[in-house]
Amino acid sequence: MKVEEPDYAGSYTYADYMKWTVPDMMELIRGKIYKMSPAPRTIHQQVAGILHVKIGHYLIKKKCQVFMAPFDVRLPVSPKKKADKDITTVVQPDICVVCNPSKIDEHGCLGAPDWIIEVLSPRTSAKDLSIKFEVYEEAGVREYWVIHPTEQTLMIYTLNENGKYEGMLKPYIRTDQVSSIILPDLKINLEEIFPEQLY
Repeated sequence: MKVEEPDYAGSYTYADYMKWTVPDMMELIRGKIYKMSPAPRTIHQQVAGILHVKIGHYLIKKKCQVFMAPFDVRLPVSPKKKADKDITTVVQPDICVVCNPSKIDEHGCLGAPDWIIEVLSPRTSAKDLSIKFEVYEEAGVREYWVIHPTEQTLMIYTLNENGKYEGMLKPYIRTDQVSSIILPDLKINLEEIFPEQLY
């Protein structure tokens, strides 16, 4: 039986998520439903779009693949619990890079991507900076970028040997050039992804 309107105070799994027919986009984090915000602002889409194109162009004929939301990323609580009924976290990162082809299937990504990028929006910034930060760290996402499009800054977090995120003491700004630990030969000039005119 399909669930027309889930109880937003309830607790669910990916098996439930697959049955929903509600029109709203949503994420499931530790069993709790989080509605996605309305259509992102223009600047959000500009930044995410430019990054997706740059990364995608670099990855032509390479093993890693880049995906852009909407794209389901299922994060099992353990490698042994990958059944739909056991998964309680399904997120839609703005951009993710997956270097293990076995994690990709017809429904998206099953397991932690190697690199996730979230472009902050006013309604999602708290979730991206706290709840998703913790979930990505726990799942073993090796690199997490958080971009503030209006302030034109970037914070980079990478997993250390203890499975905890470490970040720079100060954010990167529009005049900096950065690269990913996952794709060290990919150089990104931040002034190329941040538009001069803000919307």
